[in-house]
Amino acid sequence: MLRSMKQKFGSKTTKGNSVSRDEPAPVQNSRQAVASTSGISGRAGSLSRNNSLPVREKIPQPSLDATSAQQFYADTLPSFRDVPNSEKQSLFIKKLHLCAFTFDFTDQSKNVREKEVKRTTLLELADYINQKDGAKFTEAVAEDVIFMLNNNLFRALPATKSHDQDNLDPDEEEPTLEPAWPHLQIVYEFLLRYVCANDTDAKVAKKYVDQSFVVRLLELFDSEDPRERDYLKTILHRIYGKFMVHRPFVRKAINNVFYRFVFETEHHNGIAELLEILGSIINGFALPLKDEHKSFLHKALMPLHKPKCVGLYHQQLAYCVTQFVDKEPSLAEPVLGQLLKFWPLTNSQKEVLFLGELEEILEMTQATEFAKIMVPLFKQIAKCLNSSHFQVAERSLFLWNNEYIVTLVAQHRQVILPVVFNALESNARSHWNPAVHGLTSNVKKVFQDMDLNLWRECEAHYQQEEAKQRSLREQRQKQWQQIEKKAAQRQAAMQHV
Repeated sequence: MLRSMKQKFGSKTTKGNSVSRDEPAPVQNSRQAVASTSGISGRAGSLSRNNSLPVREKIPQPSLDATSAQQFYADTLPSFRDVPNSEKQSLFIKKLHLCAFTFDFTDQSKNVREKEVKRTTLLELADYINQKDGAKFTEAVAEDVIFMLNNNLFRALPATKSHDQDNLDPDEEEPTLEPAWPHLQIVYEFLLRYVCANDTDAKVAKKYVDQSFVVRLLELFDSEDPRERDYLKTILHRIYGKFMVHRPFVRKAINNVFYRFVFETEHHNGIAELLEILGSIINGFALPLKDEHKSFLHKALMPLHKPKCVGLYHQQLAYCVTQFVDKEPSLAEPVLGQLLKFWPLTNSQKEVLFLGELEEILEMTQATEFAKIMVPLFKQIAKCLNSSHFQVAERSLFLWNNEYIVTLVAQHRQVILPVVFNALESNARSHWNPAVHGLTSNVKKVFQDMDLNLWRECEAHYQQEEAKQRSLREQRQKQWQQIEKKAAQRQAAMQHV
């Protein structure tokens, strides 16, 4: 039934004042004019002729208490098909007011009739706004539309386990679904149609879909219900596209969500959806990038690598980061530097994710930027090569399967090979995993094919270091033997005394 709402409106935006219908009244005096609006009332005496337009009385918004709900749901409103066109807007507002009341869905036995009446009315509103027989979202009804949306959508989210337990695994926990979803789904569809409709004039609607509305919409992204977050993602993206005046504020508000998540709570259910929206926004950034956008990358996006739950949104985060580097390659060096700064020390699964992101960034990195960061970068890769966790070692060795990365390494092999040689030799001699052994042999062959003389130099240096370390161990062992011998002698002497 809701599928019809996905169609686009064919009607165009109509601009007008807040009166729903103006009818000309007979002129009472040819020398006197009555202005219909306050903007021309000061000139009424100078006009020879004018028409006085009666203004339809605005339907007051109800107080949302139990008594009002009982009164509103006592009588059944007629269908849109049963009233003339001149009365449809008035009926539209009445139905919006009816749907502004909310009910407790945690107790299925309460307000059963009212819940069904509201659901039916919401579906009727959905069908009505989808009809192509004239503009539905005029300025006259905008305030009532937002009134209904505000009272249904903006609510306190229930406390969740993820906010109470530090060691909660979201993959193993079932999300808490919103019990009022039978109503909320239709309300979200209504909001989506309101934002997307051709007859919703952004210049008029921005008074109602304001910054406060955007902030409260962002708060709902922490909902555990994935169905709700999916709607919110689509709606916020459409708001960003339609209301250009709100674009800087939307970006700033999302930044604030990230700041609070990284530096305060480390718990939020909607980070992946927000990053999905940002991925599309970043894709549309004009070149050259503004300082504001670069600051957003360094101060908001890169710190998102820090939380231990980064795996829940890493795919979307990596896409946003690589979009920046793709647009401006000079960002590769600072981005890689920050990635190394947030590199995990004890979390192997995060290391695997970071290595995958590292490969994507290196594919877009130019040789000049690569040269600036290659030494600390390959020191970290060497540590990953020696990881006892086979997936980390395996993923780091896979970097040499990338032709572009091998080309960059070949250009700077004099610097890179000495950094990783010890790690490769250590893997080849003592790593416990057979797959890592095979991949290490392949990487060694790649370096030997690049520059066999350099490989032999590194090998000779490695053997010298090994001999030196062996000599130091032997010397240390002899010193300990001498200490033990003297201790035994002293103990024997004390026994004789």
